[in-house]
Amino acid sequence: MIDIKLLRENPEKVKEAVSKKNFDVLVIDEILNLDAIKLELLQKVEELRKERNSLGRDDIEKGKEIKEQLKTLEPELEEAEKKFKHLFNSVPNLPAEDAPVGKGEEGNIELRIVGEKTAFGFTAKDHVELGKALDILDFESGAKVSGAGFYYLKNAGALLELALINYGIKFLSHHGFTPVITPDIAKEKFYLGTGYNPKGDEAQTYKIEDTDLGLIATAEVTIAGYHSDEIIESLENPKLYGGYSHCFRQESGAYGKYSKGLYRVHQFSKVEMFAYTKKEDSSDMHKKLLELEEEFWTSLGIPYRVLEMCTGDLGSQAAKKYDLEAWMPGRGDWGEVTSTSNTTDYQARNLNIKYREGEKIEYAHMLNGTLVATSRAIIAILENYQQEDGSVKIPEVLTPYMGISEIPQS
Repeated sequence: MIDIKLLRENPEKVKEAVSKKNFDVLVIDEILNLDAIKLELLQKVEELRKERNSLGRDDIEKGKEIKEQLKTLEPELEEAEKKFKHLFNSVPNLPAEDAPVGKGEEGNIELRIVGEKTAFGFTAKDHVELGKALDILDFESGAKVSGAGFYYLKNAGALLELALINYGIKFLSHHGFTPVITPDIAKEKFYLGTGYNPKGDEAQTYKIEDTDLGLIATAEVTIAGYHSDEIIESLENPKLYGGYSHCFRQESGAYGKYSKGLYRVHQFSKVEMFAYTKKEDSSDMHKKLLELEEEFWTSLGIPYRVLEMCTGDLGSQAAKKYDLEAWMPGRGDWGEVTSTSNTTDYQARNLNIKYREGEKIEYAHMLNGTLVATSRAIIAILENYQQEDGSVKIPEVLTPYMGISEIPQS
C-alpha cells in the first residue's frame, strides 16, 4: 500500500502519479472521503470509551447511555474501516519519476539487444515440434491427467529443467544470495500483500477450498512473507535471497497474442531473486538485479533484448520495471523470459516489514527479479540450439549439470 500520510497531505501528487498507471483518480477522492468519515467516527468512539472508563460506580445511567451510543457507532466504524481499506489497497504504487510514461506495452522502451538473432540454413521448428520429436515434452498426457496447460517433461527434458535450476541456484549463491526452497502455498495475506489478486477476470491464484491458502504464482510471495511483521536490525548489507519454487497460475485472462506450448502454462518452476534494502539503496539494487539477469542469459548464449516498462505496463506493485525478452525462432519474435521490479516500500507497508537505522525505524524497500523460469528457458534453448538433423545442443554452461552435450533424436 502507499503512504496514507502522503495521500492526506498531497492528494494531487498521488492523483497525477497513479493516473499514469491508468488508475481512476476519482477513486482517490472517494478514499479521502471515507478516510474523513472513518477518522471522525474513530474520534467519537475513542472519546466515548475514555468517558466510560472515567465514570464512577454511581454513574450507572450515563454508562448505559454510552453503551447504547457505542453499540451504534462501533459497527459504523468497523464498516467505514472495511470500505476504506478495500479502496485504499486498490491504489497502485506510484511510478518512479524517471519511468517512461505510456498507456500500455506499446509505450515500453527497447534499451538494447544483446546477441544476434539465431539464423538457420534449414526450416526451423518450434519447441512443441522439437519436444515431441525428441520425446522430452508431453502435453497430451498432461492434459489427460491435469487438464489443458499442464505437461510432462521427461528424459532429457526433465534433466534440462533440473540443470537450469541447479545452475541458477549456484549462480546466485556465487553472487551472495542465500538459497532457499520455499513453500508452494501461502496464506491470503501474503499473495494479496504482494499484489497477486485471486479474483477478477485475470485471476492468477489457485485457491485451496475452505482455507485462506493459495498456490503461489512465484517465490516472490513466500520470500516477501519471510520477514513479515519484523523489524530487521540492519540493512547496511541488503538481504538477498535466491528462491526456488514451483509456480501455479490460472492464466484465465487475455495475456497477449502468444500462448503456444510452454509459453503460458499453469505450472512451472522458477528461480527468483529477492532483495530487502534501505530506501536509498533500492535503485542501485534494481540495476544489479537486471545485470544479473543479463549475465545469466548471456551465459546461456541466448539472444535477448532489454525493455524498460512504461507506467501503464508496470502493474500495481512496481515503481520501475525491466523485462528481458529472448529471441524465439519458433515464433519469429521476442518472448518475455524475465522481469525485475522495484516495489519500493509498497509491499513492505502491506506486510509490515521495517528496518532499524540508528534511532529511526523505516519501511524496507523490496525488489524482485526472475533469474530463470524453466518453461520459457526451455523454449529458448530448444529453438535457438536446434540442429538440422533434429537434435538440440545443450548450452555449454549446462553440460556439467546435464551430463550430455546434446539431446539426440529419439
